[in-house]
Amino acid sequence: MTQESKRIILSGGGTGGHIFPAIAIADALRRRMPDAAIHFVGASGRMEMSRVPKAGYSIDGLWISGLQRKLSFDNFLFPLKVVVSLLRARRILKKFRPQIVIGVGGYASGPTLQAAVQLGIPTLIQEQNSFPGITNRLLAKKVNKICTAYDKMEKWFPSEKTVLTGNPLRKQAVQVADKREAGRAFFKLDQQLPVALIVGGSQGALAINYAISEQINLFEKHKLQLIWQTGQAFAPQAATVVEEAGLAALIHVTPFIDRMDLAYAAADLVVSRAGAMAIAELAVVQKPVIFVPLPTAAENHQYKNARRLVDKNAALLIENQLAKAELVPAMIKLIASPKIGLEMAEAIGLFALPNADEAIVDEIVKLIKR
Repeated sequence: MTQESKRIILSGGGTGGHIFPAIAIADALRRRMPDAAIHFVGASGRMEMSRVPKAGYSIDGLWISGLQRKLSFDNFLFPLKVVVSLLRARRILKKFRPQIVIGVGGYASGPTLQAAVQLGIPTLIQEQNSFPGITNRLLAKKVNKICTAYDKMEKWFPSEKTVLTGNPLRKQAVQVADKREAGRAFFKLDQQLPVALIVGGSQGALAINYAISEQINLFEKHKLQLIWQTGQAFAPQAATVVEEAGLAALIHVTPFIDRMDLAYAAADLVVSRAGAMAIAELAVVQKPVIFVPLPTAAENHQYKNARRLVDKNAALLIENQLAKAELVPAMIKLIASPKIGLEMAEAIGLFALPNADEAIVDEIVKLIKR
């Protein structure tokens, strides 16, 4: 098979936790096979439909969504959506003729991988979490290879087709060496005062945002600067809170951070949800972190992700419902304890698997050759 003939489809999305690893895999494939044709299949109306083209890749959308936890008309439409999406996915695969289809979890991944299996196309899934999502659990027995970010996944996946690779990262996001000064200048922060970074996932985190808003005056009292990624919906409210408190010089509010490398480099401490990709990035950049897991995440997987690190003294954990009272005091205490912060940063670094994207591409290449 010539390099020019390689045609690859990646599918999944819904959140940054699925989209960013998919893009990282695509970027690694492009580095390894510059002339390969790479195409995405996502869910119509979800963020991958804008994020993937921004990263330089084409994408088709399926009419698919997840089941709602409460009674909803969308739930009655779900079986129809699955059938329609499966038929559309088959049409996309037949037209594109890929040598392999890769799933990263999320709504679109299920119909696309199922169609690939039915058509006899080699398949690979990448699971980001320590507790796998339902889509990947359902696909596990059907696909050819499963790449995981955590060990001891045999409970859910057949061991003979599972390989530990880690989570593929955005290379630019974790290249933080010698960027501390540049990062603080980029966010218009004082070079001398400590900096905390709030990252609530691609859509922000309400519990974290409310916790910061409630105790905003403590930042001035303790001379603690903040890069506050709020998500789009909360950004106006956060900006108002900061302006009314007169803290614009200490707190930089932004709905989304494109230059994560500069944000990580500038930070002495990170407060984050416990999504798998956030954990993977934090392990590579080696920052002390306080996790506030999202309690509504499927199967409470964010809590389980964070717990694995906390048990190794590699992070702190504050539950969502306690964040308003406990988060900011914990941040201040950790900033005031640099020795503990350094020990945590070193411990989380032991979880780093920085070359996951290349390891996954190795498995993809094996399947294509087979």
